[in-house]
Amino acid sequence: MSEQENNVEIETPEVELQEAEAATEAPENVGTDVDLEALQDEVASLKEEVLRTQAELQNVRRRAEADVEKAHKFSTEKFARELLEVVDNLERAMAAAPEDDVVKPLMEGVEMTHRTFVQTLEKFKVEVVDPEGHPFDPELHQAISMVDAPDAEPNTVLNVVQKGYTNHGRLLRPAMVVVSKAAPKVDEQA
Repeated sequence: MSEQENNVEIETPEVELQEAEAATEAPENVGTDVDLEALQDEVASLKEEVLRTQAELQNVRRRAEADVEKAHKFSTEKFARELLEVVDNLERAMAAAPEDDVVKPLMEGVEMTHRTFVQTLEKFKVEVVDPEGHPFDPELHQAISMVDAPDAEPNTVLNVVQKGYTNHGRLLRPAMVVVSKAAPKVDEQA
């Protein structure tokens, strides 16, 4: 090769290097304001997205805590519902017992057992719904019959057949009740 050809080959990489460096340098004052505004808008939208994500995470955490609290609060609900039959049977035994000196010690034991049982249920926030004499509430009571009662207001609970129970305010079992109905209307034209 001749000396000129060698020189050309050597110069070519330097020219390419200089062109590449020139291409990577940002032209001064050309589009920097536009780029800066676009970047600031992007930063603002990313900040909003981070805030929304943090708020959503906090809401999920609160819901999880509330679910855990409810699970603890109502974990005994099914168990308590099953034990209500035992309380009913103790109450039936006390109501059916004759006034007899032979049975009296046995009934005292049944009464003490019943009292202890009810106190234990109350510790776990299982409370009695005994609405006799109060207005009928379909959320807490189940009417099994309606009777005429001229001396009572309409829709008043006259008799409680079976007590109801709540657990932390949530209904476990509605009270089975007999409700008064409105007196029949008398035709004034007759």
